[in-house]
Amino acid sequence: MAKLINLKTFTDKRGNLTVIEKIIPFDVKRIFYIYGVDDSIRGGHRHHKTVQAAICIQGQCVIGNNDGTHKEEFILDSPEKCLLIEPADWHLMHSFSENAILMVLASEFFDPEDYIYDPYPDRIREFAFA
Repeated sequence: MAKLINLKTFTDKRGNLTVIEKIIPFDVKRIFYIYGVDDSIRGGHRHHKTVQAAICIQGQCVIGNNDGTHKEEFILDSPEKCLLIEPADWHLMHSFSENAILMVLASEFFDPEDYIYDPYPDRIREFAFA
């Protein structure tokens, strides 16, 4: 199941410095970011192998997650929050603020064969907010 972790941030009069070091449980092979999103829904898949770490480095967005037994929505509204998304986590990214930038670190290089687009059967009731 997906889980939120807090990234170490140092703050002083000069601003903030957030560090991603020794906290991501995989070697990063791919980095991408999503921005300029209208009211569209992104994602809508899970993976065979890829683990991801999602950080909304500007603005905010919501990631709905379903691992087949549990549904939950995570609000990413701070660059100090990092959502770890496991391969079994079928996820949707939505409700992007106008200025949102969502950065994703991935454990695997892009491979279209790694994507599973079919959602889990809907045996679970509504999403529960985190």
